[in-house]
Formats: sequence, structure tokens, C-alpha cells
Amino acid sequence: MSKRNNWDNKQSARERLRAERERQAKKERTKRQLIVGGSLVGVLAVAGGIAVAVTQLGGGSGTGSEWSAAAKKTLVKPANTAGENGTEVVVGDKNAKHTLEVYQDMRCPVCSVFEQNVGPAIDKDVKDGKFKVSYHIGTFLDRNLPGTGSKNALSAVGAALNVSPEAFVEYNKALYAKENHPEETKDDFAKDDTLLKIAQQVPALKGNKDFEKNVKEGTFDKWALEMSAAFDKNKDITGTPTIKLDGKKLTAQGSDNPPMTPDQFASAVNARLK
Repeated sequence: MSKRNNWDNKQSARERLRAERERQAKKERTKRQLIVGGSLVGVLAVAGGIAVAVTQLGGGSGTGSEWSAAAKKTLVKPANTAGENGTEVVVGDKNAKHTLEVYQDMRCPVCSVFEQNVGPAIDKDVKDGKFKVSYHIGTFLDRNLPGTGSKNALSAVGAALNVSPEAFVEYNKALYAKENHPEETKDDFAKDDTLLKIAQQVPALKGNKDFEKNVKEGTFDKWALEMSAAFDKNKDITGTPTIKLDGKKLTAQGSDNPPMTPDQFASAVNARLK
């Protein structure tokens, strides 16, 4: 091998190594944090995925004039809600002895993973009467990233809840489904057409003109803001998803992270209920 070829090969190897290192560094930076418009969204490692940290860093750039107007509208609460502003959303037997609380943001990618992995186990436990589920939905990602997708999707799930609790649960699953859920940096849920297209996967919402009208007209936009404000009052919620059982955080064994697999969830629930 000539010296020239030897040098070229070394240079090529160095370039490949440098490119690989840059790729890995970029990947790690993306996992650790996203800095958008001066607002920081922390990304914390958890078992089986990542958890998006809740931050309270200003108003963000994606508030939207329509949402400023929505804040001044008369509150319209979806059917199947309770509480003064309709911010109590409970699914399952209201007389169930135990309550599972789910804290989520519709743009949260780890909430999507949680719903995909653990959602069926929660459904079974609700059906068996082990507990009822109380949903708390925030919009902190809209404050920390450009866009309004968290609020718009929350308004849409309110329209589904207005149809029935079952429609709400199924639509929540559809929005979090792997094939439907965008990266949190992509504001796809800000588009009504996207939300309505996904809704066609839910039998109770497919072709439902009242649901479509409520989504397009933003009937429950004000309610979405009230839900978000109620979420923000929970100062012990530092990331999503957060799961509580009877008021105490539910975590995977040996961890401070939420259970992200069916086995982790079952173990945590059974240990708490003994």
C-alpha cells in the first residue's frame, strides 16, 4: 500500500469517526433537552423511555390570538364532567374504592408510550372495578415550544368527552397511538383537520357532526384553558406522565419513575393495594 493510499484511508476513517461522534452527540443533546425560544424543556430518562419535565418558563411563542380570545369566552363544559369548571374528568365506576390519577399533556411523547404500553392494563382494571381513573391534562408544552397543539387537542378530547366517557377514552388512545402521535416539537395537533382525521378511527366519533362542529368551532377551548389551569395547581407534578393511586405517586419498583410497562404497573398497583 502506498503512503498516499494509507494517508487517504486514515483520513477517511477519521472522517467517519468524527461523523459518528457528531451523530451520537446530537442524539444525546436531543434526549437531554430542547431549547426553543429561550424556554427549556427537560428530558429525563425513565424505564423504557423518557419523561418530559414540566417547566413554568413564561408564556412561550405559541399562545395564538385565538386562545387569548378563548380566555374571554363564556365557559362551556363538556357533558360527563364535574366540578365548578368541569375540570373533574372521571372514567369508570364512580363508586370504586380506589382512584388512579393520570397527569398528561397531549403533545407529550412519553405519555404516548405510556398509553400504548400500560393503557390496556388500566382499561382491564377499570372494567374489573379495581379503581376509577381521574384525568388531569395540562398544556405546558405549548408554553415551552412553539404552537398550540396541546390546547387544541385538549379541546378536542373535551368534544369527545361530550359524546361519552367511552369516546373520550378511545379518542385519547387514538391520539397517543404510535402511528398518530407527532414528536412534541411538531405542532400537528394544532390543526383541526389532523384531529378530525384521527377521530375517524373511533366508532362513536366517525362521521359525528356534533363532534366535528365542536372541534372546528372551538366550543370547548375555554374549558381546555380551565383544565390546564387546574393541572398547573398541582405543584408536585414535575413531569408527564405522572401516575397517582389514591393521592400518592405510583412508581416502578426501585425507581422514582412512573411504571412504563404492564408488569411494572401491575406490581406497583398490587403493592399499593395490599
